[in-house]
Amino acid sequence: MLTEQFQIILQNAIQLLPRIVAAVVVFVLGVVLANAAASAIKRTASKRIEHPETVNVLSRLVRWAIIALAAVIALDQVNFDVTAFLTGLGIAGVTIGFALQDIAQNFVAGIILLLRRPFCIGQAVNIAGFSGSVLDVQVRDTTIRTWDGEVVVLPNKQVLSEPITNYSQSDNRRRTIIVGLSYEQDLDQIKETLLQTVSSVEGVLQDPAPMLHGEELGDYTVNVAIRFWLNQRTHSLLDVHSDVVFAIQKVARERGIDLPYPIQVVHLPDMTSASKPATE
Repeated sequence: MLTEQFQIILQNAIQLLPRIVAAVVVFVLGVVLANAAASAIKRTASKRIEHPETVNVLSRLVRWAIIALAAVIALDQVNFDVTAFLTGLGIAGVTIGFALQDIAQNFVAGIILLLRRPFCIGQAVNIAGFSGSVLDVQVRDTTIRTWDGEVVVLPNKQVLSEPITNYSQSDNRRRTIIVGLSYEQDLDQIKETLLQTVSSVEGVLQDPAPMLHGEELGDYTVNVAIRFWLNQRTHSLLDVHSDVVFAIQKVARERGIDLPYPIQVVHLPDMTSASKPATE
């Protein structure tokens, strides 16, 4: 009995062997074709699409679509009921989808981000409180390297739902420096001096020109805001900001401009009477 069953199995295997070989060949050829097509799509799209993350997603979608098609054709070679399998897979997919809602939401959010392109790889951004440069954008998550060198991976669902600040979108950036001036000084004259000083710093744009506005009457100073613009493509934002601060401090020292600091008056009780011994 066992010998007859073994012979039947062996006979069926021999009959299916050509189909199995054909299925393996079809799948291998499909994988090779998928890799070649993905490379071709990447080369062609990179010449017309300036965003590398979009090019990567397109090449991956093409690659996996061809592999899936090759798998279906290979399964059909061994008389596998592909229709029933896809039907069952669809039913199972609904069940799995409920269990993997976060992954599905991140995937959809990633597609939306790649279509809208609010930022590109290498740009400086602030997302969900994390500031840094974009390292990579995948269909599931976005990777940012913060200014402190830390690598942060954010789910795309969070990226899409949070405000996105793209610092690299514009060439010009405005900076603000708050300065406290003494009440006893000629503020009109000081205003002209500070504006001339800021304008003379390398990297500060003349159009729009630096501005100085009063902010508030503080407890011990008149607080003014000095605002200026710079081109972040040609100059370092932090370096120009630092140079402006140093220039203001230098001209204040040379021109005798009082930049007062907080002064607190502490009243101490007279302890001399308490320390004297009582007299009879």
